[in-house]
Amino acid sequence: MAHDHTHVQEFFGVRAADWDARFPDDGPAYAAAAAGMGLRPGDSVLDAGCGTGRALRALRDVVGPRGTVLGADLTPEMLAAAVRSGRDALGALLLTDVARLPLRTHSIDAVFAAGLIAHLPEPATNLRELARVVRPGGRLALFHPIGRAALAARQGRRITPDDLRAEGTLRPLLAGAGWRLVSYVDEDSRFLALAVRED
Repeated sequence: MAHDHTHVQEFFGVRAADWDARFPDDGPAYAAAAAGMGLRPGDSVLDAGCGTGRALRALRDVVGPRGTVLGADLTPEMLAAAVRSGRDALGALLLTDVARLPLRTHSIDAVFAAGLIAHLPEPATNLRELARVVRPGGRLALFHPIGRAALAARQGRRITPDDLRAEGTLRPLLAGAGWRLVSYVDEDSRFLALAVRED
């Protein structure tokens, strides 16, 4: 089923121009998350919901010059900001919905998704689509440069047990979509859940 993504595009569209300036110190957290994914030189990786492409340098550094880096985002203004910053030289940018990726089944080694899960209209279905494009044994990294409690405090809200990123919620959600959660870190300085694509 197609979704109206207008609200997501409007939210991020007006913020695209100064998005990087709002988070100037996230680079090391992105680099650490990319390095912890178990990728090798020559691998292929998709940055799902890539925004302005802040993860593309870290992903390119891990897979090397012979690897494949793709960035997919729904918001034209975010991808335009990525191009203005020269990040399109680090990987191919796709204006697309991560719920309907223009990629072949089992065609890539891993998916990196920073802050994506909160914006998925149908998380179980959408995570299944990410699983479709990843080879069996491939990886998924759900990342945020700050943890759940710190993010909630920044947004003026409280975290709840039914939060999508809570381990007890996330583990069965991933399992139902073809992923096995293998590592879960939620601390003030980062959130990183790593999952493996089941056969």
